[in-house]
Amino acid sequence: MSESNKAIILYGSLDTEFRTIEAMVKIYCKNHHKTPTLCEQCKDFLEYAFTRLDRCPYGEAKPTCRLCPIHCYKTDYREMSRKIMRYSGPKMLFKHPILAVRHLIAEKRPVPEKPESGASNRHKRKLLEKQNTGN
Repeated sequence: MSESNKAIILYGSLDTEFRTIEAMVKIYCKNHHKTPTLCEQCKDFLEYAFTRLDRCPYGEAKPTCRLCPIHCYKTDYREMSRKIMRYSGPKMLFKHPILAVRHLIAEKRPVPEKPESGASNRHKRKLLEKQNTGN
């Protein structure tokens, strides 16, 4: 992950969702690209996913991406996400059972109708930064 993204904090369920995606990408990359660490393609995807989570208009009320009415991933990234999740999803129950069960439970939650304005993680983060600097 890039240095600028490391400084960004994802709040609540967004952090859990990112850890789930990260675990899935690591499983996929290890078994498909055979590298000791994440390859450049998988790093790029993970950074993209992180940015999309940070800017998700639903914020912490975000539904799982599969159920979301807003398709915020570009076509190439969406296809890569599907490929990664199809491969890694079943393996998550053995490698990361808690994250897998949390994700399965999240799939059962109803999708919120329309996100409130300013509900994204990015908006909350900017507001907190503004309050901490006193401006």
